[in-house]
Amino acid sequence: MSKRLSLSVVNGAKPKEKDYFLWDADLKGFGLKVCAGGRKSYVCKYRVGTGRSAPTRRMTIGAHGSPWTPDAARKEAAKILGQVAQGADPAKVKQVDKAVLTVSELCDRYLEVGVGTKKVSTLATDRGRIERHIKPLLGHRRITDVTRADVSQFMEDVADGKTAVDVKTVKRGRAIVSGGKGTAARTVGLLGGIFSYAVEVSWLKENPVRGVKRYRDQRNERFLDVNELARLGEAIAQAEASGENPFALAIVRLLVLTGARKSEIERLKWAEIDRQFQFLRLGDSKTGQKLIVLNEAALAVLDGVPDRVCSDYVFPAMRSDGWYQGTPKVWGRLRELAGLHGVRLHDLRHSFASVAVSSGLSLPVIGALLGHSSSSTTARYAHLGESPLRLAAEATGAAIKVAMESS
Repeated sequence: MSKRLSLSVVNGAKPKEKDYFLWDADLKGFGLKVCAGGRKSYVCKYRVGTGRSAPTRRMTIGAHGSPWTPDAARKEAAKILGQVAQGADPAKVKQVDKAVLTVSELCDRYLEVGVGTKKVSTLATDRGRIERHIKPLLGHRRITDVTRADVSQFMEDVADGKTAVDVKTVKRGRAIVSGGKGTAARTVGLLGGIFSYAVEVSWLKENPVRGVKRYRDQRNERFLDVNELARLGEAIAQAEASGENPFALAIVRLLVLTGARKSEIERLKWAEIDRQFQFLRLGDSKTGQKLIVLNEAALAVLDGVPDRVCSDYVFPAMRSDGWYQGTPKVWGRLRELAGLHGVRLHDLRHSFASVAVSSGLSLPVIGALLGHSSSSTTARYAHLGESPLRLAAEATGAAIKVAMESS
């Protein structure tokens, strides 16, 4: 039946045993569907093409109620029919749009099958950036709608701390997420990799991150000088005398003596120590299998660690089968004792490289000592080479001056 769909007509439409339609007398194709269960929704019906043989489409505009009143739904139906008059098929477009992944869905797919050979620790970092930054700001967007301008705005929002949170996680745990340009740059880098995966599997034609100028990632690198290393040594000796955890102190000593990463020493196993050739032969690390050269000082530290038959780990946990993980807390006390405020455990690795450069070692040799997989990673220490060069230049100049003045 056909009548103008007014508010009184819609409210007066009673459900029947089967679904039925009321069609608007003023706008052909605009109607109300009344379901047997009582639900009422506005619809728009049209033909794709001309002639009676053209297929019919029916689009649901929305359920009766806010915001869809009869007048609002009629205006939307008129808009749909106008698109049809221009040769479009709005129902098909809506169906295609519905099939397009959101950024949140793309991230989930990427973590499932698109991460390649990324390490477990790297994936954990990626998940954190996805859940804390990408999903809250872009997760609801369809991947086809994300533009370069959107990515630039996303980067600014992360840098400005829009996603910063401080929440309680597990018992005694907290997740402190801050912004900053470094975080923004690294997160946009991850987003670029996620969209590259979408291009690779043909979900997108272009990567919207490409061409976005990222903030320069100012990595926090701190190097201990000779005086600071001496203070650290004194602090370790004092802590040892006062009964500080010996595992933590040994781990700190090994970090500064080998340039290894914290996880590589904390998870070290007895089977990975090659005393004959003086190596740590790590079965796995951030860069895969790895050799770490052991100097005499590092060997002496390992010789002082008691071998617990019940554990494969050099530094076993006291209350579990895993490895000791209390080093960061002990380090906090050590650095305060040594007056090294703000210095991180990872800065001991940088300090190892700094001393190596100052000793005249070449960057390729330092890269091999640190286990870098790329020469560009070691290149960050290139500027430290100015110190020995300057000392050499000063010594040469002084010698020349003495020779000239003695004539």
